[in-house]
Amino acid sequence: MKPIIKKEHIKPLFSSRFLNVFDLQYDTDKHYYNATRRSLEHLAAIKSDADFRTMLPDAVTCIVILKTADEEPKLLLTQEYRYPAGQFLLSPPAGLLDPEDAAANAPVLTAARREILEETGIRLQEKDSLSIVNPLLFSSPGMTDESNALVCAVVHLPDLSVLSQDGAVGSECFDGFKLLTQEEAKVILRTGRDADGIFYSVYTWAALMYFISDLWR
Repeated sequence: MKPIIKKEHIKPLFSSRFLNVFDLQYDTDKHYYNATRRSLEHLAAIKSDADFRTMLPDAVTCIVILKTADEEPKLLLTQEYRYPAGQFLLSPPAGLLDPEDAAANAPVLTAARREILEETGIRLQEKDSLSIVNPLLFSSPGMTDESNALVCAVVHLPDLSVLSQDGAVGSECFDGFKLLTQEEAKVILRTGRDADGIFYSVYTWAALMYFISDLWR
């Protein structure tokens, strides 16, 4: 039988705009700690099974595949500075779902369109496709209930002049793009490092795998 965590047994330990820490007391004198973006009312730990199965993710990660004339399709990744790592990491475009996204007809896809525009300068057109690959993946359920949806965008561009990172907001810091062929993506997968020898996130790994698998076609 799984432990039952009740709202009245959860103790807030730290609260800020973007991060909260809770003590999840799952039995007498037994505690588990959760670092989360969610408020107490929205913690995954206290959701009913029905609410758990239908909850929205905290963020969306976008697998962006570019198709330009006379060139093979390429995976678009960014060089984004990740403060906890202290490095520019090879990353897919990504961002948090805003509160107003939840009220949209397609919250995840609405957030994905915005993040792709902000981080790449690409405004998706009718000829482009945008679809959900996975509705919710936990980042690390051993320490957080934070989650990301995976979305794939297949974008048709006449050229690459539209690409821009001028839409970066808040703490976001970018240093250019990396456009990878399937063979280049396979090298990064095999080595576990980018071309500069730097490690990358599991969501980058997922984007690379989805690209080379041809599941996006």
